[in-house]
Amino acid sequence: MKMSLLPVCCLSLVLLAPAGCSDPAENVPAAKVSAPEASPAPPEPAAEVYTVADESTLEFIGSKITGSHDGGFNEFDGEIRLVDGDPAQSSVRLMIDTTSLWADDERLTGHLKSPDFFDVATYPQASFTSTTIIPAESGYLVTGNLDLHGVTKSISFPATIEVLPGQVTARAEFSIKRFDFGIEYKGKADDLIRDDVVVKFDLIARPASS
Repeated sequence: MKMSLLPVCCLSLVLLAPAGCSDPAENVPAAKVSAPEASPAPPEPAAEVYTVADESTLEFIGSKITGSHDGGFNEFDGEIRLVDGDPAQSSVRLMIDTTSLWADDERLTGHLKSPDFFDVATYPQASFTSTTIIPAESGYLVTGNLDLHGVTKSISFPATIEVLPGQVTARAEFSIKRFDFGIEYKGKADDLIRDDVVVKFDLIARPASS
């Protein structure tokens, strides 16, 4: 399945661009990162399974002193297990093919795939598995385990989740620190790459039986 959270998670970075770049991560909430949590009991068998649709997107923005770059992953799969139409009783799981990474510069794409960054030959997959979804003042607070670059951490971030007829959507935009996941390439001494990376996803899931 071609796929284009987790987040989630997942996830990513950047190089080169115009001078005097502001930090994109300043404009989004920062994910809370901690030790991985124990996986919750699986949802009751009555849960409706929704699979992530091809038009979903998982992207990132990374930056350094002189500029920023957009990127993302073209291939990822996942499911939302919806219980009684209530996101707070439900769960989400995403599997990400890191070899499908893209960036807005071909040379940068190759560098991000290298051992300096994602090292996709060694870590061809990343994943996000939710542990709790809690109603918040605006939307939901999603917490789950992000496995990226061989490191697993629990992350919490705000998200908007909507249950519609025949469809569930989930959207979020937040920042994570790449150093938390062992991605520590610093860049040039006079143009250091920032630790904070903006992660944004727009997931559309439909019933698995459709």
